[in-house]
Amino acid sequence: MTSPYSKSLDHLGLVAGFCKDISLARLIDQALGHSDERKVSYGQLFVAMLLNGLGFTGRTLHMYSEYFEGKPLERLLGEGILAEHINDDALGRCLDALYDKGVSSLYQSIAETVVKHLGLPCDSVHLDSTSFHYDGQEKINEGDFNAISITRGYSRDHRPELNQVILNLICENQAGIPVYMKPASGNSNDMDGFKRIVKSHIQSLKAAQASRYLVADAALYVKETLAHLKEVNQLFITRVPQTLKEAKQLISQAPGLYFEPMENGYSGTWMDSQYGDVPQRWLLVRSEQAYKREQHNLDKRMLKKAEAEHQTFKKLTQQEFACETDAQNALARWRKKQSTLDVVARVKSIPVYSGKGRPAKDQQPDRIYYQLTGAVFTPLSRRQDALKQLGLFIIATNDLSDHLSMEKLLNTYKSQQSVEKGFRFLKSPDFLTSSIYLKKPERIEALLMVMTTCLMIYAALEHQIRKKLKEQDRYFPDQRKKPGQNPTARWVFQCFENVTVLYLEDQKPIVINFKERQQTIVDSLGDIYQQIYS
Repeated sequence: MTSPYSKSLDHLGLVAGFCKDISLARLIDQALGHSDERKVSYGQLFVAMLLNGLGFTGRTLHMYSEYFEGKPLERLLGEGILAEHINDDALGRCLDALYDKGVSSLYQSIAETVVKHLGLPCDSVHLDSTSFHYDGQEKINEGDFNAISITRGYSRDHRPELNQVILNLICENQAGIPVYMKPASGNSNDMDGFKRIVKSHIQSLKAAQASRYLVADAALYVKETLAHLKEVNQLFITRVPQTLKEAKQLISQAPGLYFEPMENGYSGTWMDSQYGDVPQRWLLVRSEQAYKREQHNLDKRMLKKAEAEHQTFKKLTQQEFACETDAQNALARWRKKQSTLDVVARVKSIPVYSGKGRPAKDQQPDRIYYQLTGAVFTPLSRRQDALKQLGLFIIATNDLSDHLSMEKLLNTYKSQQSVEKGFRFLKSPDFLTSSIYLKKPERIEALLMVMTTCLMIYAALEHQIRKKLKEQDRYFPDQRKKPGQNPTARWVFQCFENVTVLYLEDQKPIVINFKERQQTIVDSLGDIYQQIYS
């Protein structure tokens, strides 16, 4: 007689249920073909990696079999699949097949399926990038010159000593679903990366998602990129870099401009622009919250800037000039460059005598050079001007139609946070990992696709749960046990802890520790989920 035993189902049934709902394994198998390992297909291996990633375990590839030993695989992946089938050899071949197929195009086809399944309007898509550091060997021998280069670059993780890779994402604005992903080399910067994405992929993405606006941060605002967006008739909404001469001029004029009030402490004023020979409108926005936040740090920033400018003046006082006019001209040039300091200065003449010791009373100098001397200070007017420019930023769009109001432009740009939320999820220590341990660049590209698909499933489940609860007038208790209809996926996942499948001899397996609140979620999602948890 076999002793009863149990396996942990937890929230993984929700993840597996969504994968079955969109036929994800079949989609992968159609794209990659059948694997050499007959016991488990590429599609099932792909879903297994998603289950591991969204299991919040952070395990590396060679630990997959151990992870799945305690999972009811017949419910999650299919009948006849055993934990030993999900080994590092099989998973490595799956990652290689994903790379050979092309991770970006394959991912895009999956994203189209998900967006269609959820019925998302995809009015705007948002472009951003982040980096992941690599904790493997110092140098990687790359066999494929088309693969990404794992190398040092600007580190968003503040780990410049480690090699890294870059991940570019484009997300839709309703549920935060990534609709496009593109790995890039570790030393890529956002301006170059965004430029290549716009040139190579924006047309196909526009056709697939039918999005109205491409939204991004200031890295998109490059003349060449704007010109290409104009060429393909793609509307954009992006922040204008405040380092541009035109932006500085507009912000300096802010005290004399009329700002129209908007909601939530914002106000704005329109300006026409032809930057990069692209007709567009700039919205100069003033934020009360940003003003208070920046005001708190203003003195600290001005002090730091003043110290740096003081050092440049000290270097200037050490220079020798041939005449007083040259010294005055150099002082004028210095003044023009300073944003914080001014100076009370004079020019002093310094005679140079030949010979040693003190010169004779009537001895004429061999030559005279001139130096600057003086005391620096910060004019109060500079601080007042700086205060007037706090809390200001510029949003640009090439949508010149009347229906785009200030509020809609601002809200569409602010929904850029959906991409940043996704990056925080990917880099959470609870997720797969922010470090990458694989040694082949090709497999790292494929793993980045797996990680992005995890984010997609997570965001899609959250959107689906909220949508179904509202449609069916159901409620799910929050952390304070108050009924609500907008739970986060993470909270729902936590509420499914300890849901277990119990196996008894000569009896059908039964799900235990299944409570009313979990039943609410499963019933709202439908038949596929009910079968997994029945």
